[in-house]
This record gives sequence, C-alpha cells and structure tokens, in this order.
Amino acid sequence: MGIKLYYTTVTASRTVKSQQAQVIRILDSKSIQYELIDISVGGELRDEMRNKAGDPTAVPPQLFNEDQYCGNYEMFSDAVEADTVEQFLKLA
Repeated sequence: MGIKLYYTTVTASRTVKSQQAQVIRILDSKSIQYELIDISVGGELRDEMRNKAGDPTAVPPQLFNEDQYCGNYEMFSDAVEADTVEQFLKLA
C-alpha cells in the first residue's frame, strides 16, 4: 500500500485528534486507500515518523507515500483547499 498515515490513539490534544479525524475523513471521501500507523504503540514508530519527516519535533498526523514524505496536517489542508490532494500525496 502506498499512502501511510502516522497517527496516535493516545493524545490529550484535541487539535491532534481533530486533525487526524479530518485527514481520515477526507481520504475516505476520496476513496484513497491508506495504511494507519499508530505511533502510540511504541517510541520507535514515533522516532521513525520523525526521521522520515526530517523533523525531530513532528507530531501526528504525518502523511507519506511509501517512505517519501508528503507533509503534515497544514500542508494536507492546503492541498485540500487547492483541490490538489492527489498531487500532494504523489499519486498523480
């Protein structure tokens, strides 16, 4: 599977929960298949996400096409507004 969404099931942040839910809702509405990777199951997954994103402080949600970094929530949201989600996810 190409698209990977790094997210967390354990967060006190309403913002993170809301952003994750919105990304999932939009991907589902566009029938884009993706793999959910829950970083709360182990610190190594969080570190992997941050290494791949090139940001030691990155927080979910983070989107990748295989191992190629696509962006974070703000970048995804901009792509939704511009109707360029497929390009953002490197699908087009």
